[in-house]
Amino acid sequence: MTDPLLARKVWRTLEPVHGFVYFSPEATAAYDAIGLPPAAHYFASRAAAMGPVPAEVVMATFYNFEPSLVRAAIPDAWDHATPAAVVEARLAGVDAGLRRMLGDDVEHPEVAEAAELAVEAAAACTPEGRPLHAAHAALPWPDEAHLRLWQAVTVLREHRGDGHLAALVVEGLDGCEALVTHGASGEVPAELLQATRGWSDEAWAGARQRLTERGLLDGDGFTDAGAALRQRVEDRTDEAAVGPWAALGAERCERLRQLVRPRSRAIVASGAFG
Repeated sequence: MTDPLLARKVWRTLEPVHGFVYFSPEATAAYDAIGLPPAAHYFASRAAAMGPVPAEVVMATFYNFEPSLVRAAIPDAWDHATPAAVVEARLAGVDAGLRRMLGDDVEHPEVAEAAELAVEAAAACTPEGRPLHAAHAALPWPDEAHLRLWQAVTVLREHRGDGHLAALVVEGLDGCEALVTHGASGEVPAELLQATRGWSDEAWAGARQRLTERGLLDGDGFTDAGAALRQRVEDRTDEAAVGPWAALGAERCERLRQLVRPRSRAIVASGAFG
């Protein structure tokens, strides 16, 4: 039986390969070029694989954004650019961004090897109960190895993310409450989570109060029950994400990590995440 911790290790190694797209000036330029309003860049680019969905679908699949922030972007985005055009622009931005950060390394045979391992893992994912994953998994594969790698990592990342949301639902955490617990873990400053997801001070305080009344928070940190809940969410996320990595096998998972690690480090070192 594959240790679920393997799913977390591979995810952490691969995440920069996907995550830079949300900060990439090349992606921003590509969205601007098709007339997508800046407020819609993130929501439309991540949701476009699902088609011209309404705001409610984005709220459901992204989970933790204040509804008015989503409604300010969706569905208006689809009046400016079709989902297909947004998908194409996103991939163009990824191509330009990776070529800037990695240079000639995008043509290295190791990138092609990593891409094929990641594609194989992505093909082992199951779509049941994972709408955002399923939408990205249905997109055609690019020809270039570095883009195939990015897309496979994206499919795997959204697969894990959908499982994470299921764990939050099981624990009875709404979007704002989930962010408050994330902030209480100390992994990301609570102020940053609140600001980037658009929650007002009043809404944030309300979520904290509800969690306190449930016995999960005490002051600025977790109670024992809160810490246990947070750990259950993380454990269930790993367990739900293990399938593709079990299919690939521990040895080839480690090979994938070995191949991607220096590229992920180069992306981070480039200042992609600020």
